[in-house]
Amino acid sequence: MKMLKIVTIVVLIAGGAAAPGSAVAADAKNEKSGKPYPLKTCVVSGEAFGTGGMKTYVFIHEGQEVKLCCKSCLKDFRKNPAKYLKKIKAAEAEAKVGKK
Repeated sequence: MKMLKIVTIVVLIAGGAAAPGSAVAADAKNEKSGKPYPLKTCVVSGEAFGTGGMKTYVFIHEGQEVKLCCKSCLKDFRKNPAKYLKKIKAAEAEAKVGKK
C-alpha cells in the first residue's frame, strides 16, 4: 500500500512537471513562426544580407518575421520598431499589388 502511494505521487509530480514544459515548447514554436519577411534587404540599413561577412539576424516581432543584415541593427530597430514595421507592411502591400 505504501509503495502504491509513492508510485502515485511520482506519477502525479511527473505529469505536472510535463505540462509547463509543453507550454514552453508551444511558445517556442509560435516564436519561430511569423509572417514572412518580404524584403530582400535589411529594413534598417538597406544592406543586402550576407555582405561584409556579417551574419543575418532573424527574429519575430509582434508576429512579423524581421531580418536584419547584422545584430548591430537591432539597436536601431528597437528605438523605433513602428517605423520599420511600417516599411515591412508597405513592402507586403507592394508585393500583393505586383502579384495581381
